[in-house]
Formats: sequence, structure tokens, C-alpha cells
Amino acid sequence: MKFRPIMAPTKKPSSPKTGSKITLKRVKGENFYRNAKQAARLKMLNGGKPIRDKDGKITQAAAFQKGEAETKPGRVQPDRRWFGNTRVISQTALDHFRTSLSTKKDDPYSVLLRRNKLPMALLDDAANPNLRKRPHIVEVEPFSETFGPKAQRKRPRIEAGSFDELSKLGAAAEEQAAGVALENGTSTIERLASSIVEPQTHADYHEPIYAKGTSRRIYGELYKVIDSSDVILHILDARDPLGTMCESVLEYVKKEKSHKQIVLVINKCDLVPNWVTARYIQHLTPRFPTIAFHASPNHSFGKGSLIQLLRQFAQLHSDKKQISVGFIGYPNVGKSSVINTLKSGKVCRVAPVPGETKVWQYITLTRRIYLIDCPGIVPTSAHDSETSTVLKGVVRVEALPTPSDHIPALMARVKPIYLSRTYGVALPDGGDTWEPEDFLDKLARMKGRLLKHGEPDLDAVAKIVLSDWVRGRIPFFVPPPERSEELNKSEAKERARKEKEKGKGKATESGADAEVPGVRQNLGTIMQKNTFVADDIQPLDDLFVGPSAAEDQEAGDESEGEGEDEENKEEPADEEELTWNDVWEGIKEDTTEIPETTVGEDGSDADDEGASSKEKEPRMKTNKKKASNFYSGANVKNKNRSKSALLKSLPRGKRSEGRGRKKD
Repeated sequence: MKFRPIMAPTKKPSSPKTGSKITLKRVKGENFYRNAKQAARLKMLNGGKPIRDKDGKITQAAAFQKGEAETKPGRVQPDRRWFGNTRVISQTALDHFRTSLSTKKDDPYSVLLRRNKLPMALLDDAANPNLRKRPHIVEVEPFSETFGPKAQRKRPRIEAGSFDELSKLGAAAEEQAAGVALENGTSTIERLASSIVEPQTHADYHEPIYAKGTSRRIYGELYKVIDSSDVILHILDARDPLGTMCESVLEYVKKEKSHKQIVLVINKCDLVPNWVTARYIQHLTPRFPTIAFHASPNHSFGKGSLIQLLRQFAQLHSDKKQISVGFIGYPNVGKSSVINTLKSGKVCRVAPVPGETKVWQYITLTRRIYLIDCPGIVPTSAHDSETSTVLKGVVRVEALPTPSDHIPALMARVKPIYLSRTYGVALPDGGDTWEPEDFLDKLARMKGRLLKHGEPDLDAVAKIVLSDWVRGRIPFFVPPPERSEELNKSEAKERARKEKEKGKGKATESGADAEVPGVRQNLGTIMQKNTFVADDIQPLDDLFVGPSAAEDQEAGDESEGEGEDEENKEEPADEEELTWNDVWEGIKEDTTEIPETTVGEDGSDADDEGASSKEKEPRMKTNKKKASNFYSGANVKNKNRSKSALLKSLPRGKRSEGRGRKKD
């Protein structure tokens, strides 16, 4: 008897879809083997449980679980190889490390590379007495002055032998003080002056506008800039560099971020005489590297020196792809203007009023240098009054509630001749200066700022004067600190000694080490915006400020294209520059046999005029290099690469000669 095989029922296929793949139907029992993926998934699902016997004891532990035998405490085999990777240093080498780096660690002109490879904690722990394991009593108080016959410590004389007696003496003294207070007519003892809290009056109220630059948001932006930058540029106002210096921020960076370099940039040098800038640079250079700068789109100063310095920092941080340079400082000192000058274009919003920059922003100077702009801050160490805050340019003038209150302090700082020359107001006959109200009254009537019944609008005129002050239209500068005569004599003696050694041809290493490094700048090329009287002008001691080095003169401040991207400034090394003789080499004729005579338009010879035939000078070349990209050397649209390279290598005269032959 024959049986027909019964096939598993299959669904009737629907209308075939276009692009569907042909697959074989799997029937139950046809293939019971699992592939690797299915086996791994099944092992994952069943492998998380241990295998137990009938009594419940684990015969095989689950994956990633230890058995009972493995959880017992073990013993580490003693072997010298466990200690083979340690570093042992002798005490003399450790002392040498501390003495050699203790001075260089805080030196602003020394850069410690790879600080994470050095045991810097040894220097910090040695200087911090709170981190010592045991107190060094002998260092605080010597043994000879503490004990023995020459001891200087005096034991306090207390007439109490125990703490109970001492407490009774204190209670008796308190009762005696209370009795004296009752006899004087006061029922209570007079409190200390520091514990007395006086109620605030209207005079103690401060307008919120004077707290600009001290908000938590501004300081959050500042700390983001400090954390993100490798080099910090502190921008100062040349009119008052010491007043616009953020001492608390510098102390924070020196203490918490000691691996970051700080550079001081004195901006707005065109508003003060050159000798003032030179004196401030000499005063600030021992603390930090200091550079004079004038931010201007056309007549900038110090641009090349600053870019050269940033490139040196980029070379020092060779382990990084790029470095970030943060700009910090008071409001309205010109941080964004310095960035625009370095970039030779408007990349940051600038305005002659404070508070234009709201948040931090990244700007690309070159492929390896990034600039970070920061909003202006007012440090906590300033402790400025309201008038000082206004005169430093922190507050917007149009938002001041009473601008006329700040005019007396302004007139006390500025000479009357400058105010008279700026506004065209005649000086008073009797005295040297005006009263503030009289000056504002005359200026208001001159400008036509009057209220009803012909009363002068003092607040409007005061806003005009303060606005001109912030913009630098009124000549003013804080005199630099006076130099002591001993310092001047020592510097003159050192300068004379160096000149004498230089004349003899001898150079000592000690003299080179004693000189404070810096950036060499020619301050005589600064274009002055304001004119000063003869009393405020002094001759420059030295036209060049900074170390005398021949290589520093190569980096000119007026070099064009310094801040452009390095990608656009590269050019092939094998391309040689053509000279004038190479251009005309192919069409030059032999002129030695017959001398040529040039005939003018009127028929007279040029030799009669006394002008001898001279060779034409080669054309002046600029510092700008040709931009190159992918298409300058690629074979695009069936371009013959070898032929184009040959044509480029030929002089232009031969190329033009070849073209002329083809046309013929």
C-alpha cells in the first residue's frame, strides 16, 4: 500500500510585488540546527543562572560569578617584580629640584613644559605648612630661644591654680564691670563699635547701575574664558593702567591656574604721551610681559609684536594642535578692538560704550591660535567709589541718574587748559580754574542746552562731558610712579658697563642674565591723537623699549597681512620669484655694438638733457604671498599637468615669444 507524502499547507501567495526577493519557506522539522547568532542569544538567556544539583548546591557557577572556593582570602606571592615600576630619587636630587624650580615656577618669563610629568606637588606641599604631616616647631621658634637660660618665651602670670578658680575670677571681673556701668548711669556695658549696627539711610543707598560688571553671570563668563585659554591677555587702559588692573583675577590665576601665561597689553597708547607708555612698561615688565598696543584698522601699533609673541607661545605648546588666547579686563578698555585689529576686519561687535560684549566668543586667528573674547568685569579688589567707577568707563553715561555729581572729580583730574581747548570756553580771569557749576553753566549756554525760563540743563551737558571723557577726547593720563634715584643710577651704571664691554668685544653671561626680557618696540612711531602742553611732555629716554636684539628689528609692527590665516599665506617652496632680467631674458638684444639714443616727441635727443640710460630697477615686491588651493595644482578639465609646470618654469619673455611664433 502506497502512501503519498503530505506537504505542509502553505498560504496562497498574493499578487507578486515588484522587486520582492525569492525566499524558501521553512517547514517545521525541516532544519532544527541553530546558527551562531541564535546560539549566542540562547546562551545569553540561559547563562545567567547557576547549575544546581538535587540538594540545591551549586555545581557550576553562573557566568561572571565567583564560587565559594574563589571567595576565600588569598595570599599574594612576594616578588620583587611588584616594585619594579617605582621611581626612587635621592634626597640631594630632590633638594636640587626644589631649589632650581622654586624660583622658575613663579617667574612670568619662564614656561615649564609638561608640568604634568613633573612632581609639582613637592613644591606646593613644601610651601604650604597646613599640608605637613608634623609641625616644624624648630622652624617657627628655635630651640635656643624657647628653652634654656636664653629663652625668650614668657610664662603668663595667672593667679589661679585650677580652672574653677579661673572661672570665679572671670565672674568677679564681669560683676565689677557691671557695677561700674551702673555708677556711670548706663544700665548696660558699652558694646564694641564693630557690633553696633546703624540703620541705613538714604545716603547709604547705592544705585544698581554702579554694580555693573560684578554680576554672577559676568563672572561665570570670565571663569569659562580662564579655564578654556592657555595664554591670558590682560588689556589695560593707557590712561590709567594701574587703575584698570584686575589684581584679584591675577592672584586667582597665579594661585589656581599657575600653568597659564599672563601678558599685559597697554591699549589706547595714542591717547597719552610716549614717555608715559615707556615708563609704565618699565614699571610693569618685572611682574609680567608688557606690550604697548594701539587698536586701529589703519594705523595700528604693536600688532606684529603681539602676533609674534602668540606664535612663540604656540611653538612652546607644541604638544597641542592649537592654543587659545583669552582676553580679560575692565569694560571699555578695547578687548574686542584688539581682536579686530589682529584679524584686520570686524569680527567682534565694538562700541565706545561699555557692555557691548555680552557673552564669550571664539575667533580663529590662525590654524594654531584661537582668540576668546570676554565681557568686561570689575574685580572685587577694586573698592572703587561711584565716581571712580564712572570715570573708569564701567557705566554707560546715558543711564546715569545724576551725571553732574561726577563733574567735580573729573575737573580735579584734568588741567583747565585742556577743558578750555576742547570746548572753547575761555579761562576765568581771576583764578586758574572754574567752579564745576560755572563751567557747566557756560558750556550749556554755549551749546544751547537750556530748559524753561532759560535755565541751563546741567545734567545734559554733564553727559556730554562724561561721554567725551570716556571716548578719550579730553587729554588726561595718570602720572606713572616715580622711579627712585638709586634705581636710575644703578641702571645708568649697568648701561655704561654694557657699552664698555660691547666696545671691547667682551660679553659676560651675568649681564645677559640680569637683563629683564621683554618685547622690543619703537614707541616713536605711535600716532598721537591728543596734543599736550609742554609740562606734560618729556623726552624719551630710549626710543626703543625692550631688550636690544638685532633679530627683534625684523618683526615690524606695520607688516601687512600678519593676522591673516596661515592657510592663505602658504605657497610652494619650489616656486622661484622672477626678477626683471629673467622676464626680458628671451627678447633681450645685444646692445653693446651700437649705442641706442632715445628721441623725444619734439625730436630732441634724450642725451642732451643729461639723463644717462640706466637700467630699470626691479619692481618692488610686497609681503603678501599668493593663495594656493586644490585647483591650482590639480588636473582639472583635461589640463596637462606637465605642460603647465613647464610653462610656469619658463620666463615670461620666452612664453610671449613662443606665442608670437605660433601666431605667425
